[in-house]
Amino acid sequence: MDIFLLILAGICMLVGLIGCIIPGLPGVPIAYVGLWIAQATERVDFSWQPLLVWGIVTIVVTILDYVIPALGTKRYGGTKWGVWGSTIGVFVGMFFGAVGVIVGPLAGAVLGEMLNGKEWREALRAGWGSFIGLLFGTILKLICCGLMTVSLIQAIW
Repeated sequence: MDIFLLILAGICMLVGLIGCIIPGLPGVPIAYVGLWIAQATERVDFSWQPLLVWGIVTIVVTILDYVIPALGTKRYGGTKWGVWGSTIGVFVGMFFGAVGVIVGPLAGAVLGEMLNGKEWREALRAGWGSFIGLLFGTILKLICCGLMTVSLIQAIW
């Protein structure tokens, strides 16, 4: 049974890493579930502290994944209109698959800025900030899942 659970934990880690890039798959939470599955074996014995820390990191990174595009919009000169547009774009984009998650925050920020009366160049700059925020969030998720995977591998060996 341990072998089956460890394979399942490994699959969770792999799906988690893929989920960091492919929208719609909650990569970091899936990887975290993999840690708990591995914990159910006799081979892996995490103490409660790393599991608690990874749980907190999972919650924070998952929340940041939705917030970072809005912060990128603000950083690149976006107003409240652009930030709200980016935030709404994140949620609306989820219904349109991979392209929607990438284009949603960018388009939302641009549309929000244009509704606020900014010229398209300024609005596009705010949209670019949203896109940069999305990339940063993706990198953050990949780092988190990568470290969870390393943690699991170390626990197995």
